[in-house]
Amino acid sequence: MKNTNVTLVPLQPEDREQFILDNQRAFKYGAMEEFGEKDSHFEEDGEIISRKTIEASIDGQGAETYRIMLDGEKVGGLVLKIDPVTKENELELLFVNPETHSRGVGYGAWLEVEKLHPETILWKTCTPYFEKRNIHFYINKCGFHAVAFWNKYLPDPHPCDEEEAETNNDEDEFDGMFYFEKRMV
Repeated sequence: MKNTNVTLVPLQPEDREQFILDNQRAFKYGAMEEFGEKDSHFEEDGEIISRKTIEASIDGQGAETYRIMLDGEKVGGLVLKIDPVTKENELELLFVNPETHSRGVGYGAWLEVEKLHPETILWKTCTPYFEKRNIHFYINKCGFHAVAFWNKYLPDPHPCDEEEAETNNDEDEFDGMFYFEKRMV
């Protein structure tokens, strides 16, 4: 880890729009790195992750949304879904601005998440199959384990909505997501 001066600050309503745009830019950057300009992995309006998906995460039951700060500057964000009953929580979104990649920001943010919720028994998250950087991050840095590879043969058992469920079963549209878990006890 290269940087430990990372903090999390709850998302303010006036920053919501910029949070969404920053998230979309970060996700698009990852896809462009992997596929270049001829990418076919867009959800809507040329975006890898749709506004609808981001807003559903931010507004979802048990959602906690944070800006990732480095030396007082906004450099990313994340959305958690916290279940106080089961203590099985989800990292729904995590993004770091491309300009701050490889500086330990994501890992620093993850350490802050673990401090925020020491009651967690199990953390869950997923990432697209092509995000090698994310797969490395979750497994080798944060200690998650790959539990499933959701694809046309094994669709996500918990899609966000009907449209996502249909896409997950459409072999031309859905290439796959790695699902990870990190048991804390």
